[in-house]
Amino acid sequence: MRTPVIVTVSRILLGLLFALAGSSGFIFSAIGNPPPVPGLAGDFQHVFFASHWVLYVDAVEFAIGVLLLSNRYIILALTMLGAVLSNILVFHITMQPFGIVPGAIATGLWFVLFRHYRASFAPLFVKNQSASVAAAPALHLVKAQRALAS
Repeated sequence: MRTPVIVTVSRILLGLLFALAGSSGFIFSAIGNPPPVPGLAGDFQHVFFASHWVLYVDAVEFAIGVLLLSNRYIILALTMLGAVLSNILVFHITMQPFGIVPGAIATGLWFVLFRHYRASFAPLFVKNQSASVAAAPALHLVKAQRALAS
């Protein structure tokens, strides 16, 4: 089965965005912190860089970008990216609302991919079942899709 163009474009854009964003944190750590931001967001940024927490976050972002660009482990990348995007959105909603647009666009692209791969996420939304029983419907869908593709 052919992947829709919008899914491929969304995957590549998100991959580029997070591979570049992840690598930029390492660059800023090597050459110095980015220009300070006023207010609470600036205090957060100072702690983020002074504690070197930025290295962990950017390593995760870079790994997500590489996974998306290589078209490998997409479900894992989307799961990790969901957590990263929620943190980005909460940061901008609570501390820096004027910078929310890139995060909102990335979230929109994430939803495009999530919708395309929704069958793989179905077991996460099953209440009170063992892992093998919860995975059965998704595995059945994957087998059916493979049968249709061949």
